[in-house]
Amino acid sequence: MAVEVILPRVDMDMATGKISKWHHKDGDRVAKGAALFEIETDKAAMEIDAPAGGILRNIVVTEGNSAPVGSAVAWIYAEGEAVAAPAPAAAPVASAAAATTTTTPAPVTAAPAAATNGEAPRATPLARRLARQAGLPIGSIPGSGPRGRITAADVRRAGEAKPASVPALPPAPVVSGDSVQKLYAPGSFDVIPVDGMRRTIAARLTESKQTVPHFYLSVTCTLTTLMATRERLNASAPKGADGRPLWKLSINDFIIKAMAAALHKVPAANVTWAGDSILQHRSSDVGVAVAVDGGLFTPVIRNADAKTLTTISAEMKELAAKARARKLVPSEYQGGTTAISNLGMYGIEQFTAIINPPQATILAVGAAVERFVPVNGQPVLASQMTCTLSCDHRAVDGAVGAELLQAFRQLIVEPLLMLA
Repeated sequence: MAVEVILPRVDMDMATGKISKWHHKDGDRVAKGAALFEIETDKAAMEIDAPAGGILRNIVVTEGNSAPVGSAVAWIYAEGEAVAAPAPAAAPVASAAAATTTTTPAPVTAAPAAATNGEAPRATPLARRLARQAGLPIGSIPGSGPRGRITAADVRRAGEAKPASVPALPPAPVVSGDSVQKLYAPGSFDVIPVDGMRRTIAARLTESKQTVPHFYLSVTCTLTTLMATRERLNASAPKGADGRPLWKLSINDFIIKAMAAALHKVPAANVTWAGDSILQHRSSDVGVAVAVDGGLFTPVIRNADAKTLTTISAEMKELAAKARARKLVPSEYQGGTTAISNLGMYGIEQFTAIINPPQATILAVGAAVERFVPVNGQPVLASQMTCTLSCDHRAVDGAVGAELLQAFRQLIVEPLLMLA
């Protein structure tokens, strides 16, 4: 009997996936476990293996097209098995480019995603969080996603229908592409379609600024000792067979280690917001923003507080390379307990960063700048950087955030403390 090739879920929030490449064509013989096709999600491109060996037939979702998670995209037949007519393909998912020109669809009538066999109703993590925040029973909300899954949009619609105890603010006006384009002379701009990554970034950061009560704390760190320590460590690095050093530590490696160690010293800040609870973590998992064409990824250094600088440096180089190639897997970018955004290499001296929920903190790191500082009453030229911590006030109070930033600065100013 033919084996269905299913479009799998490769990301916690994934509802649909786009097939960016087929490694085999209709009629090819494939081996079980061989790379069959690639899925492009909002965060990565992942190879999917063949679930069985045989002849690939009836490819119903071609390259560049999307389908819901769990739907069949092709079939694999045994040698000599009669080929049946393909089942109807899942309803096509509009591309980013098409979404900018289509008219507003009619409302979808969805059935409630009722629990079955005592299980919780199907819902996205964002939908569950929004429902908790709004005080809405998740099981009472009709789901419009695949197989009745409850989405964030479903929760928002249910919240609008719920009688409010205070007058609701009017919704923000929806800006259409056409209305914006009319403000500029025809031919004076190029239209760049918004892809899945940019849509995800826009949605999550908008949600963060609207729902997370941010506050900001800044410190200036003197780097004199850190730079000297880095230079000595790099100079002492052993050489490989090719004569090149086995490691080269960056300032960012020290920043990652210092942030992780500071969280270990101030466990009250090593938390994430979980709606009806706060999770206090036992290890410091530090996400580091990596810029890529069209967006950014935040791969996570796990247990960074317990790792050496050289281990952190090697892992960061590997994760950054995978991020730029869009080859990260979910376990490499999900679940951090804090994050670091470093724009110092662009000459930015100070900025604030937006928290990535459910994390409760993010550290914005500026460039190293030479300034005169007083030492024993005399001006001395020193290299300094300004760091700004964004905190979610629901989980981290001002004094706790200040204690965390104080511990971080102490470790940057005297980096040998990280090695103790």
